Amino acid sequence: MLIPTIVMGIIALVLLYMGFQKGGGEHILGMKTAGNLLVQIIPLLIFAFIIAGMIQVLVPQELISKWVGLESGFRGLFIGTLLGGLAPGGPYVSLPIAAGLLRAGASIGTMVAFMTGWSLWAVSRLPLEIGMMGWQFTVIRLACTFFFPPIAGLIANLFFSRVSLT
Repeated sequence: MLIPTIVMGIIALVLLYMGFQKGGGEHILGMKTAGNLLVQIIPLLIFAFIIAGMIQVLVPQELISKWVGLESGFRGLFIGTLLGGLAPGGPYVSLPIAAGLLRAGASIGTMVAFMTGWSLWAVSRLPLEIGMMGWQFTVIRLACTFFFPPIAGLIANLFFSRVSLT
């Protein structure tokens, strides 16, 4: 986590300096915008991290292994896919939950299926998509992406199940 933090810090400082150099107060406007985003997102992040942490300490390791661990097989991939598709919110919610489950014993394949299901299916996004793109487009898109999450999870389990992510 240290290297990504350093890289993001450097990028932020470079952009802040560029805004300052323009001389029109862009750096101030950028910092105000960042502050507004921070106020909006912090509560969501706090709750997502609480959920991720509580999953790790409240759900027994054996239960996670049984249902979404490597030993869960296809069942775990389908559970991960379904939970990912049903997960509310953006990456601020889904990523901490997936990280918490991964640290608690979920297989890498199940979490790949979870994240792929979240990004492709996102049930919470469907009303907006239907409203803007129409129900026919939405049905076609869902049909075209239906098998991807479990297949992505299976590939992850086959090729990367021995990789230690902790």
